Amino acid sequence: MKRLVILGGGYGGLRIIERILSPELPDDVFVTLVDRMPFHGLKTEYYALAAGTEPEMAVRVAFPSDPRLTIKYGEVSSVDLDENIVHFTGGDSLSYDWLVLALGCEDRYHDIPGADEFTHSIQSMTATRNTYAAINNLNPYRTVTIVGGGLSGVELASELRESRPDLNIRIVDRGESILSPFPKKLQEYASQWFIEHDVQLVSMANVKRVEPGVLYNHDEPVESDVIVWTAGIQANRIVRALPIEKDNIGRAKLNAYHQIPNHPNVYVVGDCASTPIAPSAQTAELQGEQIAVILKKDFKGEDYPASLPLIKHKGFLGSLGKKEGFGVMGKMSLVGQMPRVMKSGVLWMYKKHLG
Repeated sequence: MKRLVILGGGYGGLRIIERILSPELPDDVFVTLVDRMPFHGLKTEYYALAAGTEPEMAVRVAFPSDPRLTIKYGEVSSVDLDENIVHFTGGDSLSYDWLVLALGCEDRYHDIPGADEFTHSIQSMTATRNTYAAINNLNPYRTVTIVGGGLSGVELASELRESRPDLNIRIVDRGESILSPFPKKLQEYASQWFIEHDVQLVSMANVKRVEPGVLYNHDEPVESDVIVWTAGIQANRIVRALPIEKDNIGRAKLNAYHQIPNHPNVYVVGDCASTPIAPSAQTAELQGEQIAVILKKDFKGEDYPASLPLIKHKGFLGSLGKKEGFGVMGKMSLVGQMPRVMKSGVLWMYKKHLG
């Protein structure tokens, strides 16, 4: 018996499972998925759960049901790459012949004092539940500050404005504009949306520290009833702790086949993998497609292809509440109702396909 263990049932891990559980899977290969939760959480939609515009069931998808797949629930405490063993909190362990690290990311606090302790998050289902409770227990006229004007911060702020028009909402961002990595047209469109919907935009910020109910921007206190952190990510702590070569946010540096160079039986997918393109659900799925191809070669003892295709995004879509959105398809920037409808369609197809 040989065992493939996949740590993490997110976008990359599930794409690998989809492709591996095919008719050509050898009878002597057993697949085990490890996750903390008994379902796949649609992390790209956690902002809607935190804002209260979607129930939790809307951001859940059941794991695949297949007699060749075993699902183990637990919290990974460490991975021993030399002994090929995964250790769990509580003392349990699991050996593997091949391992896929698909553990996702965590918030990156940039060593800002108090940021970890006194802000809320939407990086995990548990954290998002707590953020939802904190925001939606607020009385009218209270203030929510979102630190970070990237995609997550923008989608959370816009969704929250629609669900709680009684709250004061601000986005604090270190750039000149929100959505700074994206085309100017999108930045201007989103900024205008927030101005029209009475969301305060604080640009060129420099958060020095966070205390209960207050953050300090350039040492000036900014009081808030709830502070949500969306200002950067880093690789999962398990990967950051591995004795391997990593980039500046703890992601594993890999060879051309998405493997840890000194441990070619260990693959890394998604936010834990150092890639030349931005981490996203789409990146994880595209990586997962390629890892599945190589794993099938491993199972049969066949040679790898000389090279793998360059991973390229097809585009991206973001929302501004339930009716408007923005996106990029190729070289074309999209704003208004169309990209929002497109995003809803993509999400529907994803859930229907996996479900």
